[in-house]
This record gives sequence, C-alpha cells and structure tokens, in this order.
Amino acid sequence: MILKNTLKSIVSSQRAEFSLEDLGVKREKLNAIDLDIPYAVILSGIRRCGKSTLLRQLIKKTGKYNYFNFEDPRALNFEVSDFEKLNTIFREEYGHCEYYFFDEVQNVKKWELLVRVLLDKKKKVIVTGSNASLLTKELGTKLTGRHLSYELFPFSYREMLKLTNKNAGEDSFKYYLMKGGFPEYLKYEKTEILQELLNDIIVRDVVVRHKLRNPKIIKEMALYLLTNVGKEFSYNSLKKLFNLGSTNSATAFVSYFEDSYLLFTVSKFDYSLKKQLVNPKKVYSIDTGLSRAHSVSFSSDIGRMFENLVFLHLRKKYREIFYFKEKGECDFIVKEGVKITKAIQVCYGLDEDNKKREINGLIEAMDKFKLKEGLIVSYKQEDEFKIDNKTVVVKPMWKWLLEQN
Repeated sequence: MILKNTLKSIVSSQRAEFSLEDLGVKREKLNAIDLDIPYAVILSGIRRCGKSTLLRQLIKKTGKYNYFNFEDPRALNFEVSDFEKLNTIFREEYGHCEYYFFDEVQNVKKWELLVRVLLDKKKKVIVTGSNASLLTKELGTKLTGRHLSYELFPFSYREMLKLTNKNAGEDSFKYYLMKGGFPEYLKYEKTEILQELLNDIIVRDVVVRHKLRNPKIIKEMALYLLTNVGKEFSYNSLKKLFNLGSTNSATAFVSYFEDSYLLFTVSKFDYSLKKQLVNPKKVYSIDTGLSRAHSVSFSSDIGRMFENLVFLHLRKKYREIFYFKEKGECDFIVKEGVKITKAIQVCYGLDEDNKKREINGLIEAMDKFKLKEGLIVSYKQEDEFKIDNKTVVVKPMWKWLLEQN
C-alpha cells in the first residue's frame, strides 16, 4: 500500500519531468499503433530502447492523458488496491481524461486487473513493459482478446540516420553496425552507458525477478552468449561450461535472457518439433553495439555481427526464423503460417573462396522449400543471377535495411 500524499507527490513530479517538448526521432512503430479500437495497447521491449519516448509521441497524438511510471523507486509499494487513490489524483492533476499511459507496468502485481477495470469503463489503456513472458502470461489470463501487443527494438538504421543526420551508404552503415541502435548511446557514445545497461538488465530483470543466487555466473553466461552470436550452442554445453547443476538451469537462464529481450535463440529447422528442441541453437544479441561494448575484439567478430544485424531486422517483422543445415547451410529461413517463404544467406564479402559454398547452401534451402527467389545480404556487393531457374539476389545490407518495414 502507498499513502495518498506520496502518490500525489509522485504524479506531480512525474508530470513535470514528462516533457512533451523533446519528442526525439519519430519511431517507425508510431504509425502502426492503433489507439482507436477498444483494446489495451501493450508496448514491450528491452530497457532503454525508447519505450517512454514512444509513449510521449503517442500522448502528443491524443492530447489529454494520465501518466504514471511504476519504475519510480517511490512507487515500490504500489498495489492494485491503490488505484482508486491514483485515479482521484489523476483527476486533480490532469482533469478528466480517457487515456491512461503506464510505464513499466510489470512492477505491479496483478496489474492486468487494473487494465481490465479501465477497459470495462471504456477507457483507453497503453502500457509498457520490459519482460516479454510476464506480459504475455498475465495478458493471457485476464485480457484474452482485449489487447494488441507491439514490440519495440533499439533504433533501426533509418531511425539512426535521422538521429545523427548521416546520409545512407556504406560509411553510415558501418557506423550503425559498430554502434548499434540504443538512443542514449548514439547520442553520447559513452561505452559505460551500454555496460551499465547490461548490469541493470542482469540484476533487475533476471537475478532479482527470478530470485537467483549467483549473479556472477548469470552475468558470465550473458556475456558469453552476447559475444558468441551466430554460433551454435546447446544447453548441455552451457551446463558444462558454467558448472551448472543441470541442463534445466541452463535452459531457464537463457529463457530469462530472452524474456528481458537481451538476446534471441534460433532453432535449426526441422519438421519435427522434438528435433527442433534437441538440436543445437544459435544465439543473437538485441544490439550489435551492446555486444561490441563487451567484446575483446570486434574486428574479428564483424562477420557474425553483420549476421546478427540481418537477424534483428528479420525479427522485427517475423516471429518464426530458423537456420537451415543439411549438406550445406543457409543462415536464415522464414516461416509464415505453415510455409517457408524466405531463404536468406548472409555474407559480409563474397569472394572466390566462399562463393560456391554460400550459393550452394542457399540453393539447397530454396530447393528444399520450393522457393523461386533467394537473397544474399552482403556488405557492398550487388548482383542478380539465375541458377536452375531460381533467382539469387545479392544486395548491400544498407540498401536492404532501407527497404524493410
């Protein structure tokens, strides 16, 4: 429980700090969010990726609003039963308004009940959160069919260009590959920002939230995975590497990292779900800049970071992404519904040493899934050719990123 005077103080100070003057770069996600239908809008994403800024941009569209950030340390003891007090203070502070904006709502137990009450009163509710699993689980129990979920990632290449006033091309792409897309880091370029971000995620979203006892091992595993993107791993190998008691522990820790949007795992494609579960997986980071900030040698990792960036831009649009590996290998295949619709090979530089291997792996995947066109994403090469009536498009990544929605 929290005292009304304390709540009033929090609401007043948050309102003063929540400026609508500096709205930052317009996020590409803004136009996709529909506030007109009577559903709760859920914005989820990693910490510091710009969710609060997107909220301000949404608020600017709506005019009047009620706003509360549950990440505020003073709101630590907020309970759902405190909402009537909060709503009274909202009316005193903001006047009558149908829009409710809540930041980092997962910090409140049974928050979904609060949202449900507001929806029943025909109010518009927009909430943000940093934990994918927590939001999904609670929405599924209380708000089935009454919410729309959106994911927010760090800045895209196009958004980075707007923030930094750079021109599209190889130079600005290399900058993006090295720096990543976290807005504050792009603005100040202090490595400490990304290092503290990782610490914050490990402590607050993983160790404290899941009541884990060995934060040192948790951070070591996170660092290992973040700096080994694009490589195959198994939960058993993680168990041995970090001296864990069981593979279940390794599986749980990786799922916690995924829930916090720190990283993503990609399964080897197989029509058998059981085989998908037991086959080695690959891991990708939420941000190449975050991985670089914790890597000993970025130059030796540049090909894998390049691959990581391709994954991220696929992941923004598609949920079911796999790698293909039989005789040859194709870096990514995309499944939409029951069909494989895309095959993408990633090659920083095509040359005589790797050209045959890369093309053969792509063609093998295209044959397997009866695809007429495949894509090779490169650093600077551009081409198009046919093999056995199949079209292979080779495209520089900076151009490909500008085509993506």
